[in-house]
Amino acid sequence: MQLTIPALPTDEDFEILKHGLNTYKESFTSILPREKISSFIEDSSGTVFGGILGEIKWGWLYIEDLWIDAAIRNNDWGSKLLGTLEEYARLKGVTSYRLETTSFQTLGFYTKMGYTQFGELLDYPPGHTSYFLKKQVAL
Repeated sequence: MQLTIPALPTDEDFEILKHGLNTYKESFTSILPREKISSFIEDSSGTVFGGILGEIKWGWLYIEDLWIDAAIRNNDWGSKLLGTLEEYARLKGVTSYRLETTSFQTLGFYTKMGYTQFGELLDYPPGHTSYFLKKQVAL
């Protein structure tokens, strides 16, 4: 056995670690459905002007990223993107959602969408705060 020096990991490295860790976790939780999902805002030529990335894991929808190009912001696209993923998850029986945002992003938007803050991390990134939010809905 030996410890390798820190280095840029390959995709295969990540898969090996994820498989090992998931196998360990599932020995406690049983196998729960896992699915990566996304939705995009595109014009008629296929140019992307925004999108949302998420993952259903352990019975929760985790919103990883939501981005909207400045040219189309403030046209309700954020609500549409978030609502689309939430509805997709709800139709699969998932009623708990979570996400993270920062002080220079859109905390007010997420609270308006029904999310409540359950934690914060100061100075992450440096000079800013990260907020952790969740939302639970009925089927």
